[in-house]
This record gives sequence, structure tokens and C-alpha cells, in this order.
Amino acid sequence: MTVSIIERTTESVTIQIQIPLSSRSLLESEETIQQVLNEAGTLATGESLKQFASDGAAIEVAGEKWTSKGKQPKRYQTPGVVEIQRYVYQKSSGGATYCPLEVDGRIVMTSTPRFAKQISHKYAEMSSPRLVEDLEENHGRIVPRSFVQRLAEAVGSIALLKEEDWHYHTPKLSMPVTTISIGIDGTCLLLCEGGFRQAMVGTISLYDADGERQHTTYVAARPEYGRATFLDRMHREIEQVKRLYPTAHYQGLADSAPENWTFLEPLTETQVLDFYHATAYLDRVAKAVHPRSQDARKRWMQEQCHALKHEVDAATRLLVDMEAIAPPKSLSHTLRDGLQDAITYFRNHHHQMHYAEALSQHLPIGSGVAEAGCKVIIKARLCAAGMKWKEQGVAIVLSLRTLSYSQGRWQQFWSKINQYGFNLAET
Repeated sequence: MTVSIIERTTESVTIQIQIPLSSRSLLESEETIQQVLNEAGTLATGESLKQFASDGAAIEVAGEKWTSKGKQPKRYQTPGVVEIQRYVYQKSSGGATYCPLEVDGRIVMTSTPRFAKQISHKYAEMSSPRLVEDLEENHGRIVPRSFVQRLAEAVGSIALLKEEDWHYHTPKLSMPVTTISIGIDGTCLLLCEGGFRQAMVGTISLYDADGERQHTTYVAARPEYGRATFLDRMHREIEQVKRLYPTAHYQGLADSAPENWTFLEPLTETQVLDFYHATAYLDRVAKAVHPRSQDARKRWMQEQCHALKHEVDAATRLLVDMEAIAPPKSLSHTLRDGLQDAITYFRNHHHQMHYAEALSQHLPIGSGVAEAGCKVIIKARLCAAGMKWKEQGVAIVLSLRTLSYSQGRWQQFWSKINQYGFNLAET
């Protein structure tokens, strides 16, 4: 098994590899192939790194002269480990050093950008112990857990710091977008300090004329008192979408939390209360109307839910019917309270229960996208058994996950790093 460079030019490198093949096991052959290709990739990356190296002559950075301290060795993490002799610079007054190779090559800590991109994407999906196992098992790459954590946190820190400065494009879809549905929801996670706190997820979903969802942008924020940062980010995203789709119908869709509607109502033309939250209150009415018959309760629920969903002004009629119910004196306090809760709920929200009208216009009536966002963006990564988080750790993971799950944004994020750079190299 040999890997060697047989030709170098200023534009390319030619690598020769020899791979022994096992006649006993295809798996052994495949694993050998991966090992050799990793070695070849390491060699090629090393040669590519040298393309960004300076020649040792004095340079000017931000109007100041920097002179070389000579070549110094540095080990970089790639498909393998590459050691490069590169020039490091310093001002005559001393202080911090500067390495053109690392700045121009977009090195993150000691990692090449592609390796940093790979690890941070995996960290968005799995814990650092699982990530280390995945790299070894599936990529033949052994790295310390501490390196994985620090590298992913460095990338996440870039995403956090640039949230306001770097704007990401919402896709311009090929089919007409007729509806933009906006939802917000929250779910709790466990912090090291402060116990369980609520993190927020917002969704901006694009629908075609048939009511099919074509794209969703996710926004998420760590727990904060007041939610101001989260709502500011949501507002910026909504304004961007409105510039792109000014003629679309804008719909607010959420549960009954008053703070949701305080935010959504000024930004949307119509507001729809999640249908399934409404039906949960109807279940309380069914228990009060038919306390002793489960079959009767089931029939009543089916009839009323169908009416609520498909009949115009059904919520108003249901409210009138509920208010006219005279529960028997034998009815328990629990069932009486449930009936009264449902009446109050419908009084407060029947104006947001125009489900038949929404369906006729192919508008969504369930906040499942936002609720699923809570599960996918927050719960699936941050709420595994035994997990406790610091607030900064939550912010980093959520920033990486929203970039990853909003189609096209992960690629845009790395394009911006590639274009503008962000000096997080370790000298």
C-alpha cells in the first residue's frame, strides 16, 4: 500500500496510489481503499495549503508593516494530519503574530475549512462522543473529543456573531408562492444554571397554490428573558421574505399563547389558531355532555370536529351551543371546569377559527410545522437523556441546526466564510 506524489505543477498535483485487494473479504478491501484515499487526500491538501503560503517578504496589513519571523512548522487537521512549514509575521512592536496562509486559506483553529465544515455539520446532528465514533467508524479518522467540541464551537461562534451582518437568501422557487405561513412555538430544555427554560423556534413556510409546502426557513434562539432577540430575528426574516414575495398572502398560525399573537397579528393578513389545540378543548366539552358514555362522546367529537373544520362560522355556533349547556348537578367539578375552560377558550379565539375558509383557500390550519420545528431543531439534539447545557452551548447548536435545516443556508454560510474569511486560526 503506497501513496506518493509523482508530479507537481503550479496548477495541479499528480498522486500515484497502490491498493492491495483482499480476495477473502470485500469489506477489508473497502476499508483499505478508504485508508489509502484518506492518505492521498492528506497529501493533496498539503500541496494545496502550500499554494496559500507567503514567500517571507515583508507584507502590509491594515496599513501596517509586518515582517517575517521565519518559517515555523504547524500541523493542520484535514482528512489526515498535514505538517507545513509556513512563514509567520509580526509587527516591529511585537504582539500578535499573523500567518497569511491561515488567513487566505480560511483555516479554522487548526482545521482546513472543508474538515471544519464536515465536523460542524455532524456536531449539529449528534453529540461530540457520537461524532468521534462516527469519524472513526465511517471515515477512518481518529480525533480527540476536545478538538471536535472546540472546532464546532468555533464555527458556531462565527454563525452567531454574523447573524445580523450576513444575510441569507430565501430561495426564489420555480412555482408561484401564494401563501407564507408564519409560526412560532417554544419548548423547554435543561440548563446547567437556571433549570428548565424555554427556547424558541420560528418557521416561515412557503406554500404553492395547491397548499403544498415548498420551503421552510427555521429561526431558533436559546432561552432568554423577554424573547426580544428571537423576535427581532424573526422580524428581519419576515421582512426579507416580504420583499421577495410581496403579493403572497401572509398567515399567522400558532397556539393560543397571547404573546404569539401580539407578534404575529401586525405582520400577517389572517390569523389561524392551530386546529388541533381547538379540538383538544372540544374533548372537554364532550366529557361534560356525555360523562357516562364513551361511544356517545366519540360520536359527538366526530360531528363537532367535522363541523368546526368544514362549516363556515362553526366556531361561533359551537360557542353558542356550549354556553347553552346546563350541566347536571351530579357532574363533577373537574368536568364542570373543563366545560368552562372550553367556553372561555372559544370566546377568546373563535375569531381565529375560520378553518373552512382557510381550507377553501388551500391555507394550512395546523401549527405542525412549528411544533415539529421544536422537536427537530431543539428536542432531537438538546434534550437527550442526561443532557444539561450552558446557554452559549445551546446558542451554538441552534445556530448550526437552523443553518443546516433551512434549505440552502448551510451552503450560503460557508460561501460567506470562503468569501470574507474569519480569522479563528490558532497560531
